[in-house]
Amino acid sequence: MDKFVINGGIKLQGEVRISGAKNAALPLLAATILAETPITLTNVPNLKDVNTLVELIAGLGISISYSSDTVKADTSTLNNQFAPYELVKTMRASILVLGPLVARYGSAQVSLPGGCAIGSRPVDQHLKALEALGAHIEVENGYVNAKVDGRLKGADITFDMVTVGGTENILMAAVLAEGVTTLRNAACEPEITDLANMLIKMGAKIEGVDTDTLVITGVESLQGCEYAVVADRIETGSYLAAAAITGGKVKTTHTDPTLLEAVLDKFEEMGAEVTRGDDWIELDMQDKRPKAVSFRTLPHPDFPTDMQAQLMAVNAIGHGFATISETIFENRFMHVPELSRMGANIQVEGNDAVVTGVEKLSAAPVMATDLRASFSLVLAALAAEGESIVDRIYHIDRGYENVEAKLQSLGAQIKRVSA
Repeated sequence: MDKFVINGGIKLQGEVRISGAKNAALPLLAATILAETPITLTNVPNLKDVNTLVELIAGLGISISYSSDTVKADTSTLNNQFAPYELVKTMRASILVLGPLVARYGSAQVSLPGGCAIGSRPVDQHLKALEALGAHIEVENGYVNAKVDGRLKGADITFDMVTVGGTENILMAAVLAEGVTTLRNAACEPEITDLANMLIKMGAKIEGVDTDTLVITGVESLQGCEYAVVADRIETGSYLAAAAITGGKVKTTHTDPTLLEAVLDKFEEMGAEVTRGDDWIELDMQDKRPKAVSFRTLPHPDFPTDMQAQLMAVNAIGHGFATISETIFENRFMHVPELSRMGANIQVEGNDAVVTGVEKLSAAPVMATDLRASFSLVLAALAAEGESIVDRIYHIDRGYENVEAKLQSLGAQIKRVSA
């Protein structure tokens, strides 16, 4: 099992190119199932989760190739609608093939998903909405079996809770449904906007993009297109956090400042100088210790849960104290005991954490528990003096492309070792 060995205490400086967003690439890959002609995705990040979904799609019989940052898919060879447990268990986003398969082919058999251990993320919202569109759903032996006679039928659907995956799945199903579908209380993350924009380019009719009410007028078929995956706002924020925690100066390029305003506001509140361009963001901490800042995670456009762990790590060395409230997922403070091993002063009560900043963190061996938590431990190790070991970094490989090479380019002393 690979580990990172990190010698911290170095100010990070330089420029880093941001990859395409994992959380956008996965639904876009699932949406290739809907295209009747070949489709090309560019700016696709080379990540474990992406490779898993490409393998799952290939298992459906679709001709799909992945080289450099480009995926090409041709559904004319699809010969089954079965997504096995062996693949789906490793990644929750695999459930996103359910809606497209039912919408285009009338049936699907998809294993219930697995993924990160950050609390319950049930798929009941996906299944209830598909049933509202006319699908017959049975769950047995760990598999979702879905069928529809003819085409799905448009419906007025209100999600019981804001669900990113549910919004994506049902949006993909509704574009081929007969009639009009209205999705209320829909998630409005940038990755959903990216999906809607690609579907529109394929010939879908979608109104209300960027809002919590999507109105979809179904069409009989969708065609392939060429589409570039949106920049990864979470990767962007993570590298800016690396500058903040080390007192350095980092410029992220090929990104979009408008997708990250809530996080950039917090960096400025910490005392960082943040400069924005059309496709770049630079954070200069000016060798200062950041000020601890309080925040609450909420759906977009508010502070994203996927940046909570990284900002907690920065708060850990901040002046003063701050309260962090996690409202999206339960059990998403699993990085706290590991940060505490490095000298962080964090008290957790329910979904709230109080962080009292310390002047310095200490190097220590720590263990990653999920994707974003893993980067928070890397951040802490970059700030701590001495040698830290971050174990179970397969989590970080799920969401950060070439992470050690990018950090090395900024001056970090980090290397990957195999146990």
